[in-house]
Amino acid sequence: MKDLKNVKEHAGWIDVSVGIESNMVHWPGDPPVIIDRIKDMGKGDKDNVSKISMGSHTGTHMDAPLHFLQRGMSLDEIPLDAVIGPARVIEIKDKESIKPAELKKHNIGKGERILFKTSNSTRCRNRSGFVKDFVYISHEAAVFLAECSVKIIGIDYLSVGGYLKDGAETHRTLLGAGIWIIEGLNLSNVTQGEYDLICLPIKILNADGAPARAVLRPLNKK
Repeated sequence: MKDLKNVKEHAGWIDVSVGIESNMVHWPGDPPVIIDRIKDMGKGDKDNVSKISMGSHTGTHMDAPLHFLQRGMSLDEIPLDAVIGPARVIEIKDKESIKPAELKKHNIGKGERILFKTSNSTRCRNRSGFVKDFVYISHEAAVFLAECSVKIIGIDYLSVGGYLKDGAETHRTLLGAGIWIIEGLNLSNVTQGEYDLICLPIKILNADGAPARAVLRPLNKK
């Protein structure tokens, strides 16, 4: 039988999620990731059981409006058609931030699911520590995307907003416009283009955020 553990692409689907493991990079101030095997067959137990401790915004995850809006929707209320359907990966050239001038070249339309591949995909990937100067969505670009009425925004590091600038402002603008957010995507093996997207966050009631498994399939593949 074929070992599926080492297969990264299944029937055209590409896994764009980050694997969760103990001591992985996380947002400063958020809880660290700790995975402990509390029952271990190798030590004589009849089965394997692990205890997992981590923040709700760990690895590849989604943000709910409740993350930055006191009366916002929680993640368990997300409509499934928001996270299942056609999506577009856009490669960003700017090494500092995503700005309106670059976005205007891509004719972004209402209801689109947009995933941004930036230099984060190569520069930040496999770094042992948190990268403070990752490429983020500027507040001005967030306003532009809100005016475009997109459905989903995704990015290839742990936040759509910057660590040093435009963190809360970018989040509030996007979430306040009803745009759902995917953060922590692994787009290193994905090129710009059209895809099918499935991104399902864990159904945690009243959640401000939750880890998610995200996969893409090129629309030109059968």
